[in-house]
Amino acid sequence: MSEETTHEGLLQGTDGRMRCAWAGASADYALYHDTEWGRPSADDDRLFEKLCLEGFQAGLSWITILRKREAFRRHFHGFAIKAVAGMTEADVERIVADPAIVRHRGKIASTINNARRALALREETGASLAAFLWRFEPLPEERPEPMSAEWLRANPVTPASTRLSKALRARGFSFVGPTTMYAFLQSMGFVNDHMEGCCVRDECEAARARFVRPA
Repeated sequence: MSEETTHEGLLQGTDGRMRCAWAGASADYALYHDTEWGRPSADDDRLFEKLCLEGFQAGLSWITILRKREAFRRHFHGFAIKAVAGMTEADVERIVADPAIVRHRGKIASTINNARRALALREETGASLAAFLWRFEPLPEERPEPMSAEWLRANPVTPASTRLSKALRARGFSFVGPTTMYAFLQSMGFVNDHMEGCCVRDECEAARARFVRPA
């Protein structure tokens, strides 16, 4: 069976499963869509990784970042916040020379800066990075029910992503604009933006229902 759009916002894959249309471009996308995108986490390092990778994505496609993710993880110590915070300008010079990642000096330096800001935030609040981020879960009235592809196209920035962006920028984080932060909220399960009829929408909704928000 060839991939064929059968409903706005959905695409039927060669395996017969209906997915969000953006996931139909490649097997890498389909796997990421089915197993990661939209599933909540309270792990600081995992959330930090996604904050950074969404920043690297700015101006690029996510598939580019996804296919380079292991190289990013290798250079940035698996995105362990404490380890990244200890990196230096010499590390920036080393990383920027490697074509296996996105060679953007500003974004590489930003990753180190953001790790240091994350440590400072944890010290300031006495809580985890996850607890801080989950304060910005969107309010139910800020989103339509059911979700539609039309609404998503019209809302690359949302009130919640704007609030989160402002809060992080106020604490010195960089490459955390509101559009980037909405992509982060989507990918890390702060919202369930899988389309109605998507093969994993119900799984992600159940995961969100079970998830214990960090305090």
